[in-house]
Amino acid sequence: MQIYSPVQQLNFNSLNSVYVKRDDLIDPYISGNKWRKLKYILQDVSLKEKKHLVTFGGAYSNHLVATAAAAARAGLKATAFVRGEQVENEMLLLCKLFGMQLIFTDRESYKDKQQLFTSYFGNDEQAYFIDEGGASAAAVKGCAEIITELTENFDYIFIAAGTGTTAAGLLKGINQQKLSTQLHVIPVLKGGGFIKEEVSQYENDLSNLHLHTDYHFGGYAKTTPELLHFMKTFIAETGMLIDPVYTGKLFFAIYDLALKNYFNKDAKILAIHTGGLLGILGMKERFFKI
Repeated sequence: MQIYSPVQQLNFNSLNSVYVKRDDLIDPYISGNKWRKLKYILQDVSLKEKKHLVTFGGAYSNHLVATAAAAARAGLKATAFVRGEQVENEMLLLCKLFGMQLIFTDRESYKDKQQLFTSYFGNDEQAYFIDEGGASAAAVKGCAEIITELTENFDYIFIAAGTGTTAAGLLKGINQQKLSTQLHVIPVLKGGGFIKEEVSQYENDLSNLHLHTDYHFGGYAKTTPELLHFMKTFIAETGMLIDPVYTGKLFFAIYDLALKNYFNKDAKILAIHTGGLLGILGMKERFFKI
């Protein structure tokens, strides 16, 4: 399948040496790194002749929407264990419209995903386990292909990270191509140092990996007026949508590091836009207040 993910130069304030890999343009629902994570998972599903995708996520999970859409297009059944109390929102509405069954699960039970899968679907030979966010070696393989698509070299590649799967794929791609490119990761969770350990599960050589753990803005899905103001200005001046959970924090970090003269003068920087723009819907009230 041919995908549309061009590299575009960013025109925002002084960031004229920053380019963006537009994975957000791949698909409106199976967006960005979600498409890449699911690519080889779905190949394995087909190879094993499974018919039922079972996965996990929070109430505003882009992964759930992506899995639901992918299942519908492939003629597969889909079920998701949703962490927390039963709620209704735009993201879960999309999941339901794509035919996904939702099972709301208390947070303690949710911690043991394999047990949940076995309890509900242990006797379903058609069921296929997909971890939260699609985290797997197959997902890392799909994300590594971002590097092979690049037609020029960059000094720095920046990525926002939740589980670290996409970062692991990028690092694997960099190492496989024997590039000197430095991978800079912006964890969106508080205490994001664990990302290094997650990446190390899939890639041994971490010499080109760098974490910036001070741009979480309070933690996962947390925001501040400073971040929201930055996003409004960025979107209005670039015409490029970013979300408050991942890419908003990513571009803020790049902008802030540039202001602090972190980069060499002639350095070429690539930011990976991982999509997930539907996450804006879950925070619309916060934008209305600024």
